[in-house]
Amino acid sequence: MRIAVISAPNVRKAPPEYVKSLARGMEAMGHRVDVVDAWTEDGFRLPGYEYIAVAAESLSFFSGKIPEVVSRFLSAGSSLGGKKSAAFIKKGGLFTARALTNLMRAMEKEGMLVNWSEILLNPAHAEALGKRIGA
Repeated sequence: MRIAVISAPNVRKAPPEYVKSLARGMEAMGHRVDVVDAWTEDGFRLPGYEYIAVAAESLSFFSGKIPEVVSRFLSAGSSLGGKKSAAFIKKGGLFTARALTNLMRAMEKEGMLVNWSEILLNPAHAEALGKRIGA
C-alpha cells in the first residue's frame, strides 16, 4: 500500500524523530511510505496515495490548537474525499486530547475518513503503531 506520512510540527523544522519512526514501522510491514513535510511541500500529490497519516504537534504546552499549516496543506490536495487516514498527535501538553480532536476535525473537513487516531508518546511507541497500519 502507498502511504503518505505528513509531518506537521509546531514550528518549521525537519521531520522529527517520531515521524521517521512511524514511517519505519510502516515500511517494516512492506508498505511504500513517503514522509511529506507540510511546511515546505504542497498537498497536490496526496490523491496518489491509498492511505494518509498526519502526525502533528500542538502549538504550545497549554494549547489544544494545531498548526494552521495542516489545514492549508490538506486543502491544497484535491479529491481527498473518502480517503482513509490516521491522525497522530505528539504528547506534549495539557490539552493533547483536544489537539487530536482538532486535527481529526481538520481532516474530516476535507472529506477524509479518519479510521484511526492515537497520541504518540515517544519514537519507539510511534514505530510500534506504524507496524499496525494495514495489518
